[in-house]
Parts: sequence; C-alpha cells; structure tokens
Amino acid sequence: MDILCVGTSHRTAPVEVRERVAFLESRLGTASALLRAREGIHEAALVSTCNRTEAYVVADDPATGARAVVDFWCDYHGLARAEVEPYVYALEGTEAVRHLFRVAAGLDSMLVGEAQILGQVREAFGAARTAQATGPLLDSLFRHAIAAGRRVRQQTGIERGSLSVPAAAVNLARQLLGGLAGRRVLVLGAGEMAELTVRHLREAGCGTVVVCNRTLEHARPLADRLGGVAIRFDELAAHLKQVDILVTSTAAPHPVVEAELVAPAVAGRRDPLVIVDIAVPRDVHPAVGALPGVRLFNVDDLEAVSEAARQARQAEIAQAESIVAEETERFSAWLRSLKVVPLITALRSRAEAVVEEEWRRALPRLHRLSEEEREAVRAVLHAVVNRLLHGPIVRLKEIARREEAVYVEAARTLLGVDEELGAGPENPSGTRDRGPQKSRSDFWGGLAAAESEAGR
Repeated sequence: MDILCVGTSHRTAPVEVRERVAFLESRLGTASALLRAREGIHEAALVSTCNRTEAYVVADDPATGARAVVDFWCDYHGLARAEVEPYVYALEGTEAVRHLFRVAAGLDSMLVGEAQILGQVREAFGAARTAQATGPLLDSLFRHAIAAGRRVRQQTGIERGSLSVPAAAVNLARQLLGGLAGRRVLVLGAGEMAELTVRHLREAGCGTVVVCNRTLEHARPLADRLGGVAIRFDELAAHLKQVDILVTSTAAPHPVVEAELVAPAVAGRRDPLVIVDIAVPRDVHPAVGALPGVRLFNVDDLEAVSEAARQARQAEIAQAESIVAEETERFSAWLRSLKVVPLITALRSRAEAVVEEEWRRALPRLHRLSEEEREAVRAVLHAVVNRLLHGPIVRLKEIARREEAVYVEAARTLLGVDEELGAGPENPSGTRDRGPQKSRSDFWGGLAAAESEAGR
C-alpha cells in the first residue's frame, strides 16, 4: 500500500479553481469517510484551507488512488474531470510525506511561516480520525507531521514577525488607503479569521469596527470582545455606505456579497471602498470589482506580501527545510521497516508453532509437576524463543530501514518461511490473497508484534 497526496494549491491553481474543490470545515470528517469508502482507498484525510485542498490517502496503487481522489472531488462538487485535472498534483511515498511535513511547518504556505496552518492540519486530522477515515499509516503520518511542524516553530524563527492572511489583508488595506488611523471598517464573518482581522485592524489604529453575521447572536460576542458594533446581515447594505474597508471571511459555499448589494453603497463616493475577500470559496462576487469606486482583492492578491515575507526569512527557511528533511527521513525509515513485517510475523508464527508442538510432546513426561510448575516451564520456553528472535527481528528492521532488499530476500530464503508468506509462482510478492480487510488486519497485527519485539 502507498501513501499518496493528491491536491491543488495556490501554486497550481487560481482562487476561482480552488474554491470549487474546497470543503467546508464542518464537512471535512464526513467527506474524508466518503473518500475512504472509494474502491482501492484504505485510509483518507482531507485538508482544505484558503490556499489548498489536499487528500492524503493510503491506496493499493498510486495511479488508481489518484484517479479515485479526483473522481471523488468531481462527484462531490458536481464538476467535470477536465475542470479539475489540469490543476492537480499527485505525490507518493517519501514525496507525499515530505510535502505534508512542509505544509505543517508553514513552508508551503503563500505567507511563509503563517501561524494558522499547523492548527488547520491538526483539525483536519482530528476530523478524519473522528469519522474513522484514517488508520495506522495516516495516524502515524499526521502525528509525525504535527510534531515536525511544532519542532520547526520551536527551533527556528520562521514565525517571528510572520504575516497571517488577516495581517496581510490589513497591510494591503493600509497601502491602498495610505494609513488606517480613524478608518471605519466592516468585517463580514464571526469566525477565527474574522477575529484575527479585527484585532489587527484595531492595532493599526482603525476607529469604528462593525461585525456583521447572518445571526446577530454570533456577531455580538466578537464585537463585544473587541469593542466593535454587531449588526445582522440584512443591515449590511446600509452600513456599507459608512465604512472605508470591508473584510469578508465567512464559511459560505458561494458569494454572499453581490454587485447589486454594493452598487448603492459606492454611488457618489469620493474615496474608494476597499474590499478584501480572504475567504475560499470567495464571499464577494467578481462582478463587484468592476463597480466604480470599488477596489476588490482576494487571497491571491496577497502574493506580493508573501514574497516579501519569504525574502526576509531565508535563513530561517533553510533551517526549517533541514528539520523537515530530517523528520521525513525518520518517518520514511519507519515506513521501509514495515516491509519486513510479514516476514517477522511468519518467523514468529513458525517459532510459536514449534514451541507448542514441543510442549505437547513434553507434557506426558511432566505429569508429576503441578499445574503452576508446568505453566512456568511453558513460560520459559516462550521466553527463550523471544530472546532468540529479538536480535534477528531488530536486524531485519534495520536492514529494511536501509532499503537493503537483497538481504531481506536472503533472510526469507535462509529462514524458509515462504510457505507462511504464501509466496509461490502465482503469488511472488509473498502476500496471501485473503481479501483486503483480513490482509490489513493480519499486517497491522504483525506490525504490533514486530514493534514490540524491536523494543519500540
């Protein structure tokens, strides 16, 4: 089985494409479970942010797995393959591992070192795991990725002075208006991004801050915490006439700010209404940008700010990349060690069978011993076998970690366990054809035993 990453991001697709394959945060778990149910997919986890939509899966075959992911996206969002495929990348094995580690570390973000991405990766993993869409491989992969992202932030200064998407949006507004002191701001949305935006606006010296949401109950707590005013969505048009900046950050699956809503608010304005849409899917219909008196920007327009952040952090980026490379190799070595799990399982099974056979033969000669004494003898036999197997199992795992396949094959031949592995002319890979679910169960049971023996 292979670990795959199939995705599209700000590096390969504009926002108008990314928004069409984005998943609502509240639906990530359910969508991951639906993806796992696809043929050939054994584990799945979806990561969807303003910069990317990526599927991490464990699949029987890389090509089949990649097609299954794209087919799922198309079916889920009602798209044709031709609308998606030109923007999709597929990574497998070590490259998929390295990519997720870079994502968690903030190295693949539009704004290098952004603080939000590590939490978004953690939440995506939690949603998929709660929905029982992940399994042992992805559980381990995401835990290692989160640990790698945390280590990068602890051991480098990549986050020092870093820009989040909300902070970049505020900087963009400052550049357009020549300063924010006393400016009136309307924020559409009441989630985390909206709150971060309001905080940055307040720190930049903005005056009145209005928080708008579809339900007043959701807008009021944020407005109260930040000294703003809460309004309902049906009051948006009236307040647009009174503000200088509109920042939108909702979880709506389609535009909620149309040209018909904005046009009356900008009629006869002396200064432009600056609209910064940091939502994906976008909150503001592109037609709004064509209105006289409007300057409309979306997340892709923050790229210039991103490049400035990258140039300022070259040394920290190099150190972070080194950490990612180290963590990737560590995880990849563990993945390689799994190749000998069937061999270790077969070796243990044969040893245990020999112990039980010899125990049955010895029982008639042990009739004078008490039950407790006989069990003690049996325990000694098993302990001796475990001690004898421990060294070879550790060596086998080390050989696999170094990708010395010839020695693994030699061990198979010397130990004579081909029958237990089910190898033969019709099954040269040495895996028994017993159905995918039972095979996975046997594999992970063997892994647990192998890890225990190796003293992990």
